[in-house]
This record gives sequence, structure tokens and C-alpha cells, in this order.
Amino acid sequence: MGHSRADGTPAELMDGLLARAQNGFEIGEAVLAQARSALMHQSELRSCRQCNERCGQLGYSTYRHVFLLPDGSSLLLWELEHNTGEGDRPLYELYADEDALTLAERRVHDRLGGARWEELDGLPLWLPDQLLHTAEPLESSRAYVADNSADHARRVLRRAENPDRPGEETERLLTTAFAHDIALAPKPRRRSGGPDATWCRFYEHAFLLAGGDEVVLWELEHNLTRDGRLVCEVYLDEVSAELAADRHARALGVDL
Repeated sequence: MGHSRADGTPAELMDGLLARAQNGFEIGEAVLAQARSALMHQSELRSCRQCNERCGQLGYSTYRHVFLLPDGSSLLLWELEHNTGEGDRPLYELYADEDALTLAERRVHDRLGGARWEELDGLPLWLPDQLLHTAEPLESSRAYVADNSADHARRVLRRAENPDRPGEETERLLTTAFAHDIALAPKPRRRSGGPDATWCRFYEHAFLLAGGDEVVLWELEHNLTRDGRLVCEVYLDEVSAELAADRHARALGVDL
């Protein structure tokens, strides 16, 4: 099966996902509106399974589509691609809820046969080699946008839950921010040890200040918490954010 990563705007990606999904009607209008208003998007392969049959190769792949929203938060959509229907035509299903995705994956998995779904627990999901290593940061010029930048900085700092988040001095500096740029850092993580429930992502928020200086905040978004709750942490440099992610992972015995 093949899957081409969609280029263009987030709205164009959303329309493309919706157009090919068999169950596109299940995606609510609020989710569609959020995705179409996103500032940027990224698509990545999460897992796949293939098996050879007399009639050819059968299998399924799951893709994660991340939409970065104007308030700095992210929206996740899950796309399941498989060829277990009639003929060789690939079929697509779209989900905004990961539990619903899991049920769909199990249904398709059962059609393929082989190992029972329960027997996969504890086995690492297949991921391509390029996703098994931390990618080098991409060198690119920032595209600053003047759009309530000081308020965006305030929201980023407000949602930070780490006790060592940037303090009052940084908050004071960012009140003069007049432009900002948000980048989704290319740091894919390997998810291993059973069902893929680990979420760990980095965002770079760069701000231009009234005096011409620049302040960069690194936001770590993850669910490496005891209850699996998604949280955000903010740091003043990339290394601190990386170390925090590794520290949380070790505490839970998770390999990133």
C-alpha cells in the first residue's frame, strides 16, 4: 500500500482526508473547523502490518495527522488505510478518537488473520527506519507573524505545568512581543512496548521583542504521566526540553 504525504495548507489536507475517508461523515463539524484553521500540519506513519496471501499482499497502515492550532495546542486525527475489501483498491477510514481507531485496527487485523490481537500486546509496532532516530533540526528561516504575539506567549506560559518553567523575567520580556513563529520540531519518537499510547512532541515558539531581541520557548507536549494525561511543559532551550522528556520516559520505563 502507498500513502503520499499531503502538501499544501492544513485546510487542503483536511479536505483530502475527508474526501477519501469512507466514514468522513463521523468527523464532527467542530473538529473540521479546527483543522481547517490550523497554522501548519504534519503527517507521519505510526504503524503498519502486512502479510502475503495467494491473491497478493494484504495489510494496513495507520497515519497520525497533527494540526497545530492558532492557540498553540494541537489536534490529532488518525487515518487507517487498508486493502481488505473487494479488489485491490485501498480503503481509508478517519478517526478523531484513538479508542475508535483501535477498534477499527482490530477489525482489520482480524480480517488479515494470523496472530490474535491480544498476542500483539508487548510487541513493538513496526516503524520505518527514519522514524527510529531523532531527526536533525531543519535549517529554515523563520516566518514571523504579527498576530497578538504577546497574548500567544502568555497562553504558552500559562499552560506550562513544569515547576522549572520560565519565570517572571521571561514573562515581562514577552509582554513586548510583537511577532512570533511556531515550528513543529522534527523529533519523531519510537513508540514501543505494546499498543502505541506514547505521545511526545516538541514545538519551538520564537518571539520578536519590541527592542529587536528574540526569545525562544521550547514546548514539550507529552502523556508520559502516571495517568496518561496529556500535559505541556515549557523550557528556554531545546536541551532542557529533551532532558525532561527523557527523564519522564525513564520514570515510566518507556523507551523513546
